[in-house]
Amino acid sequence: MEDKIYFGQLIDIYGYFLTENQRDIMKSFYDYDLSLGEIANNLGISRQAVSDSKHKAEVSLKEFEEKLGLSELKTALIKLENEGDLPETAAKRIRALADSIGG
Repeated sequence: MEDKIYFGQLIDIYGYFLTENQRDIMKSFYDYDLSLGEIANNLGISRQAVSDSKHKAEVSLKEFEEKLGLSELKTALIKLENEGDLPETAAKRIRALADSIGG
């Protein structure tokens, strides 16, 4: 379950850096909860090809997060906003920035 949330966030933030095929596979697996076999059947490719593409996409997403840290930044901004000791204009700016990061 934790992987689904983690990769779901990374897909929202970095998904457009993946190939269209990788993005479709990742969204099908993590957002729509389809099995590798179901995805393979829908795309007309082998289950192994889906597994390989999914693995490569996961590696890429982790690398993007390691280098850019946008998911961590978004989490920190939301935490800061939720702590509540901010002027309303600052809270609005933080929320806008967090929303612009993705997802």
